[in-house]
Amino acid sequence: MTNNTVSSTARVLGAGLRALLVLTLVCGVIYPLAVTGFAQALFNDKANGSEIKDKGGQVVGSSLIGQRYDLPLKEGEESPAPDLKWFQPRPSNGLGTNSVNTQYSLILSGATNRSGDNEELIQWVKDAKEAVVKDNSTATYKVKPADVPADAVTSSGSGLDPDISPAYAKLQVHRVAAKNGLDAKKVEDLVRDHTNGRLLGFMGEPRVNVLELNTALRNLTQD
Repeated sequence: MTNNTVSSTARVLGAGLRALLVLTLVCGVIYPLAVTGFAQALFNDKANGSEIKDKGGQVVGSSLIGQRYDLPLKEGEESPAPDLKWFQPRPSNGLGTNSVNTQYSLILSGATNRSGDNEELIQWVKDAKEAVVKDNSTATYKVKPADVPADAVTSSGSGLDPDISPAYAKLQVHRVAAKNGLDAKKVEDLVRDHTNGRLLGFMGEPRVNVLELNTALRNLTQD
């Protein structure tokens, strides 16, 4: 190999190394930092996971991911019973196990993948409706089967829907008020204050974020 060939090879390797270092710096350091800084400056809440905090500043979850509000699983139970002092979400996989929690337990996302005429699914919905009527009826307020909205007895496609309909939230008001020793009107106001309308006034449906609502409820009961 001649000196010219060695010199030419060295120049090519040197140029390649310089290109590698420059691309690594630009694509692996500068660009990620720029995007992160841009997101933190303009979309701080979303960039950090749409966190929800209680009045003490403690992060209790994300507004994008549904949580369950269950009692601890008892011996012999296949699934935990709902903790009825809290507003309940749609039937779901959800995150966590109890209360307005700060401990996350990842559950797999997914739907039932059963058709609308599947007998097992139909029975699930019937059983869920009976449970909703029973759980939300109080000594002074009786829930009728016809009052139970669809989202109270069916899960979302992901099983992690963080929102419920205003109708389902209002149906739970009397039970939540009774369980927490609160005036029903105060709990109704809480639901109204946490009801979000359609996006831009025409897209989607009105909704209530369950974690935001339960966080506000906990703040109220601790005042």
